[in-house]
Amino acid sequence: MADLHVHPDRLEIHLTRAEKVLSVRREDLVIPRESIRSVAITEDPWIWIRGIRAPGSVVPLTLSVGTWKFHGGKDFLLIKGKQRAAVVVDLDGEEFSRVIVSTPHAAKLVEALRVDVREIPADGEIID
Repeated sequence: MADLHVHPDRLEIHLTRAEKVLSVRREDLVIPRESIRSVAITEDPWIWIRGIRAPGSVVPLTLSVGTWKFHGGKDFLLIKGKQRAAVVVDLDGEEFSRVIVSTPHAAKLVEALRVDVREIPADGEIID
């Protein structure tokens, strides 16, 4: 499971070695907070998937990891399991238009992203 770190100026998604291999990606995701347009929790992340996998890995309704390309750009998916909540992060002006991450701590992540940046310690807050 990826580690999520919320900092005053960015959201970091640290991928595990397996997630990097499955997503065909070498780097972790770093998302500037000013690029985040909206954040939502969904109980069914599978309905948010748009486009085709390119590159990435998929096991239908079980695992989707990697980049999905669609007519308007690219999304990054890190969805695991059928019964797990996920966070949908819509972005502006970044490599990806949307990032969808399944996590048992979805509510805590959304709350951390909505908190006034002055309340987050300089070394960030880890959402595990």
